[in-house]
Amino acid sequence: MTTTPPRALLAVGLLVAILSALTFGSSGAVGKSVINAGWSPAAAVTVRILVGALALAGPAAWSMRGRWHLLRRRATWVHLGLFGTLAVAGCQLFYFFAVTELSVGVALMLEYLGPILVVVWLWLVHGQRPRRLTLIGTGLAVVGLLLVLDVLGDVQVSMLGVLWGLLAAVGLAVYFVIGADSSSGLPPVAFAALGMAVGGAVLGLAGLVGLVPFAMSTADATVAGVQVAWWLPVAWLGLVAAAVAYGTGLVASRALGAKVASFVGLSEVLFAVLWAWVLLGEMPAAVQLLGGALIVLGVVAVKADDVSAVPLDSGTTDPLPQPQEV
Repeated sequence: MTTTPPRALLAVGLLVAILSALTFGSSGAVGKSVINAGWSPAAAVTVRILVGALALAGPAAWSMRGRWHLLRRRATWVHLGLFGTLAVAGCQLFYFFAVTELSVGVALMLEYLGPILVVVWLWLVHGQRPRRLTLIGTGLAVVGLLLVLDVLGDVQVSMLGVLWGLLAAVGLAVYFVIGADSSSGLPPVAFAALGMAVGGAVLGLAGLVGLVPFAMSTADATVAGVQVAWWLPVAWLGLVAAAVAYGTGLVASRALGAKVASFVGLSEVLFAVLWAWVLLGEMPAAVQLLGGALIVLGVVAVKADDVSAVPLDSGTTDPLPQPQEV
């Protein structure tokens, strides 16, 4: 028999979910300051992922007590390989490429089309035809995308940046699809830590063989108009925008349920815009902000339709926390 979580737990869960969105939202602005200081996107993403994985290593090992035999399964490593390569490394790398061509806010708005791609995937592959509210949400997101691109205005948008942003959306969609699959049997924090380790290893190997530019710099970075040592924003990316963000996202999803936590996680878009304004002094044009709002409303509509399809007393929760950014 399932019970409704107490109000105190729900309140704490909401606060933790907001903290997760806040920390995830900082990754674009802080990452862009590192890239402007001479780091390549691949190097910035690799260090962020590996530092985050290392920070989660202890909790992951603790959660694996009595379950180490699961790592001997081939299927487990297939899941981890897909998750680490596409959902972690691919999503974050494409997003960092996008912020080199676009403002942080616009890049994140494009990435958050990922949940719409999940709807398309479920329809085409699993035959789960979207209902009316989902179709309305998809329409809102498409209109929002057109406004973000400002197809009728004078705002210049890099189409290469748009391509990177849409590829990041694909990576986010893969995160939802594979991350929700609990067939590996791994605890969520262990799956996240190992997936991040796999993603970091894939990116490091790609940089080693020259598939992606891999440059690091010890030059000072400029954050909020102030020059700081290079390791400060790098440490923030790994410890705060990765480890803390994923860790608090896990706690929130356990307290609220993955569906409710993902609603709160949509605030990452707004936090990212605020971080970019404070740290980089950049703001999207008004029409692009309107487009971003429509994208968020579209995703909310799709999520609401998904939640309404589940009985309120089902007591089911996804085994993994819903993703925020890269």
